[in-house]
Amino acid sequence: MTFKDQFSFVRQNTKKNKTRLFMTILATAIGCTFLIVLASVGFGLHKSIIGEMMENRLVTEVTLYGKTDDKGAFHELTDTDIEYFETIENVKAVTRRQTLQQWPEFQLDDYKINSNTLVTYFPEEIKAGFELSKGRLPEKDNEIVVGSAFPETISKDLSKVDEPYNEDGTLKEEYAYKGELIDQTINMQVIKMEDGKEVKKAIPLTIVGIAKAPSREWLKITDVFISEAVLKQVEAYTGTRGGSLEPGGEANEPKTERTYDNVNLYADNVKSVAAISEQLKKDQYAAHSIADELKQINMIFTIMKVGLIFIGTIALIIASIGIYNTMTMAVTERAPDIGIMKAIGANPKTIKNIFLLESSYIGFLGALIGTVVAYGISYIVNLALPLVLTAVFEETPPKGLVLSHIPWSLTLISVSICLIVTLFSGWRPAERATRVDVLKAMRREV
Repeated sequence: MTFKDQFSFVRQNTKKNKTRLFMTILATAIGCTFLIVLASVGFGLHKSIIGEMMENRLVTEVTLYGKTDDKGAFHELTDTDIEYFETIENVKAVTRRQTLQQWPEFQLDDYKINSNTLVTYFPEEIKAGFELSKGRLPEKDNEIVVGSAFPETISKDLSKVDEPYNEDGTLKEEYAYKGELIDQTINMQVIKMEDGKEVKKAIPLTIVGIAKAPSREWLKITDVFISEAVLKQVEAYTGTRGGSLEPGGEANEPKTERTYDNVNLYADNVKSVAAISEQLKKDQYAAHSIADELKQINMIFTIMKVGLIFIGTIALIIASIGIYNTMTMAVTERAPDIGIMKAIGANPKTIKNIFLLESSYIGFLGALIGTVVAYGISYIVNLALPLVLTAVFEETPPKGLVLSHIPWSLTLISVSICLIVTLFSGWRPAERATRVDVLKAMRREV
């Protein structure tokens, strides 16, 4: 018999008991739907978390903390290291920042704020994707950029105020700065020690830009970004390296290279990050990239997805009991047909293939229906989840949250598992069909 004849024979026989066939296919479809929907949660959460990380420029960032020499000693990064980093293939930017070794006070009329101050090389920051919410980038030595939370944090003197903040943590209106900061001149109060006493000097600076707020709303950045020329003014005044208040480390000593507290490399693309990170580690640099975290996250979610697929497969195995029962009944009911086929010389392998084809047919229909239903449930879940979180739990869901995601790989895996399970369910009844005695089958005594 050709495959076409075998399939026609299967179609004719399945129509004899439509109710039993329908219930068997329904059970298989439910099992397949459960498998796909359950596993799709793992795929959806994986996509949401990785997607959020990939939207940030940190995805191409490699952070460097220092270098270990052959003797095991740890060294800070210098200009020599920066020059080497710039020669590495697929590195588009090397940002370096140096923290001012004191916490200066910035004054604007009656308003002031103590802020962390960073010496920043802006040409490389621009290449790395440094963005502003207002203003422009510095073009002169005395021009600065302030952090996104700087405008809402600078305030009048709060030392004698009992309750300067509202219940939500924001500064009360009467103490907050209400004017425009762009193009305003602000004085940076620098301190040096003379005979055990603090002596202050005001360095006038012009605010020309406000940094863009980070994606994490809770992160409040009040940093002030100054040029290297301003740092040299501070060092010349304090007589110390980095503007430190501690004696030693004179700024005018040329024998040591300038060191950097924060150095980041930015790759041309995500795929290059792992290779750059590996190269740096081979060169004994202490480096960390988001690629290291992605490996761990991917591993966790891979284990999670495999576990969910395994649990979903159990539902299919339960459904396979129905297929086994259906095929066993089919063999019993079609004993006369099997006897006739064997009497006219049908090969036992052909008889076996017919019943295996029938069980596969049931599995295929169940997988097809289950997949369609699973896609529908996934769409409804993703559509309804934000509404449920808002209405029931009064929570705003994260932007881009996807609870259920069904990639083609999951569909193929699920359909394959469904077909394999149904094929094995029909294997035993198919073997039994090949052992049917012709005479007994003709007398319906199987």
